[in-house]
Amino acid sequence: MSPSTIATTGGNRRIRKAVFPVAGLGTRFLPATKTVPKEMLPIIDKPLIQYAVDEAIEAGCDTLVFVTNRYKHAVADYFDKAYELEQKLERAGKLEQLELVRSVLPPGVRAIFVTQTEALGLGHAVLCAKPVIGDEPFAVVLPDDLIWNRGPGALRQMADVAESTGASVIATQDVPRSQTASYGIVATEDFNQRQGRINAIVEKPQPDVAPSTLAVVGRYILSPRIFELLETTTPGAGGEIQLTDAISTLLQEQPVLAYRFQGTRFDCGTHIGLVEATIRYALDHEALSDAARRMMQDALSELGVIEVA
Repeated sequence: MSPSTIATTGGNRRIRKAVFPVAGLGTRFLPATKTVPKEMLPIIDKPLIQYAVDEAIEAGCDTLVFVTNRYKHAVADYFDKAYELEQKLERAGKLEQLELVRSVLPPGVRAIFVTQTEALGLGHAVLCAKPVIGDEPFAVVLPDDLIWNRGPGALRQMADVAESTGASVIATQDVPRSQTASYGIVATEDFNQRQGRINAIVEKPQPDVAPSTLAVVGRYILSPRIFELLETTTPGAGGEIQLTDAISTLLQEQPVLAYRFQGTRFDCGTHIGLVEATIRYALDHEALSDAARRMMQDALSELGVIEVA
């Protein structure tokens, strides 16, 4: 990549800041989400937002920007210091639980909360973070998309690519062609089975016109140029500003890479995705895996789905 191209994309700086759009109402999970934000729904013993935050910190981020609405306080409360709880745990000698509470946000990592006053789309939510991000590349992490693997997290994989190339990077996965209408779909050039430069991105195309089956999922590393483009992006249906539209303009100016991450993505914005993630994490949990496997075998046996030897 030429020096001039690197200069326009913000250089080969390591990302330090991550944006978490958490202003949505989570209506699919009502009535649970009447009082509990969907980002706080648990997978085993941690809420979805904690998995997203852990992934960002692993990738090198020390500034976490949560874009929320004026009614959702649970996420901020979760990352705030719980003095009374910590004192009770300490007095009771429950040091393991105390460490769990204190490690929700490690030392040296700060959480900043920005209010999205109107629900005007993902692009608008990202734009709300501009005063905090400034003029440097940054990550966008959608907590609904939980990505499981035993190696480096998806965002860390992407951060390595962004740092080495100076390009913006978007996480992608292969989906059945019949499902392209549910995703943003990218067309790429010189795709090497792991990454390739995007030359077009289409929002929810029908299968017969989809340019590929590489679907965008909820991880982005973006040039700060995206903010200027979002400010001039024409709102679409419902007055929403779409991040995809701004990315379509960005890739005409700067390199934007599609990256096929290593890991399994669970769409925890759906009921079945939340169930799948819970099962996977239970089976991978050191203390729970054996019991979870036996429980599932027993349940399937009772239903007549399998025979247990």
